[in-house]
Amino acid sequence: MADPTPVFDDLCAESDELDRLVAELSPDQWAFATPAPRWTVAHQIAHLAWTDHSALLAVTDGDAFGALVEKALAAPESYVDQGAEAGAAKPPAQLLADWRAGRAALLDALCAAPAKTRFPWYGPPMSAASMATGRLMETWAHGQDVADALGVARPPTDRLRHVVRIGVRARDFAFAVHGLTPPSEEFRVELLAPSGELWVYGPEGAPQRVTGPALDFCLLVTQRAHRADLAVAAVGPDAGRWLDIAQAFAGPPGTGRPPKGDGQ
Repeated sequence: MADPTPVFDDLCAESDELDRLVAELSPDQWAFATPAPRWTVAHQIAHLAWTDHSALLAVTDGDAFGALVEKALAAPESYVDQGAEAGAAKPPAQLLADWRAGRAALLDALCAAPAKTRFPWYGPPMSAASMATGRLMETWAHGQDVADALGVARPPTDRLRHVVRIGVRARDFAFAVHGLTPPSEEFRVELLAPSGELWVYGPEGAPQRVTGPALDFCLLVTQRAHRADLAVAAVGPDAGRWLDIAQAFAGPPGTGRPPKGDGQ
C-alpha cells in the first residue's frame, strides 16, 4: 500500500502557501470580489474552513456528518453558499484563526486514521489519503480564486500532481454528470509538470490523447480557466469532448469561466 504521508505533507504546504497570501490582507482586501459570483476573498477562505470542518466530522463523528448530509439534501442549491456566507460574516482575524485551527485538526485526524478505513462523504466514501487529496485540490483551486482577486501570480509546484490525478480519475464522472455515456476506452494523458517531469496516464498507444502543461490541465478540470485560454490539446473526438466538460469536483456541472476574449 502506498505511503499516504506525501499527500498529507503536500496538503499542509498548499494550505500554508495560501495562508501566507491572505495573512496580511487589509479588511478591504478581504472584501475583494473573486471570479466566483458573489464570493469575496473572505467567502473563499470561509468555504475552505467550512469544508475542512465537514471533513473533520466525516473522519471523527459519522453521525454528526450524516446530519450535515441531510441538510445538504434539503437545500442542494444553497447549502454551500450558506456555509461560505456564515464564515465570511466573521471578522477577518477570527475567520483566519478558525481556518487555521480547523485545517490543523483535520490534518491531525487524517494522519491518525487507520490506512484502510473509509469515511463517508458527499460522494463515495474516501480513505484518509483520498480525503487529503480532495482537500488539497480544493485548497489549490480556491487559492487560485484568491490569487486572481488580488492580482497575484502563484508559481506552480509539483503538488499539482494530486489535482491532476483527481482530474484524470474523474473523467467518467464528468461524462455521466452531463448525461453522457463515458467512453469505453482509456485515454492517454501526458502532462508536463512544473519541475519538467512528464506525468503520464493510460496506455501509450491509445488513439484518444490529451497533452499539455499540468498547470493548464489543473486550471481546466477545476474550471478556473476556459479551455480556449489554455494549452491543453486533445486528439480524438472523445478526448476533445472531455476537455469541454472536465471537472475534478463532485456535484453538478459548474459554469466555469468565460474565455478571456469575452471581456475578462
